[in-house]
Amino acid sequence: MEKPINKRMDQQAALIVIDVQNDFCPGGALAVADGGAIVPLINDLAKAFSTVVITQDWHPANHISFAAQHPGTSPFDTITLPYGPQTLWPTHCVMGSPGAAIHPALDIPHASLIIRKGANPAIDSYSAFMEADRETKTGLDGYLKSRGITHVYLCGLATDYCVAWSAEDAIHFGLQTTIIEPACRAINLNNSLETAWQRLTAKGVVRSVGL
Repeated sequence: MEKPINKRMDQQAALIVIDVQNDFCPGGALAVADGGAIVPLINDLAKAFSTVVITQDWHPANHISFAAQHPGTSPFDTITLPYGPQTLWPTHCVMGSPGAAIHPALDIPHASLIIRKGANPAIDSYSAFMEADRETKTGLDGYLKSRGITHVYLCGLATDYCVAWSAEDAIHFGLQTTIIEPACRAINLNNSLETAWQRLTAKGVVRSVGL
């Protein structure tokens, strides 16, 4: 991945850029270590794709996943909600806030769709395809199908959460799925990165260093 990308992917491939937002980069409310370093690589990767989708975490200030909404808890605690276990997070990516904005150096003018997820105050949403209740779709599966996409490449933040959940759902919707590992960074909370890769590999997600 050291050389600039100079190839063109076929029309059935799409790049999905996951949550490259200020709050997930150094200095943000839920910063992923070295998160900003992937931006130049993602910009370069995007040039190889005709179809690029960007996702954006987009929470109301009272979102159920925020530790601040649960007295007596702290960020990174786990509670049980109607849809299952929920990790509690620092307040982040509040809709319309500077922290929720796409990283200013992300430069993909031909991106065809921005998916905002996590706007329902009662349900978290890691995946680009499905909210955490595993019932509510974002509509991304239908969009990709309408464009004839059969293979998705994923990059962004964070490998072990939103990238991983998106990859698993892409497999669920019948898409060939590849994670471009150098263009991702992980939170790695309680060994979550290794656990995620075990799940992903078992489901057929390809782990790649490039295109």
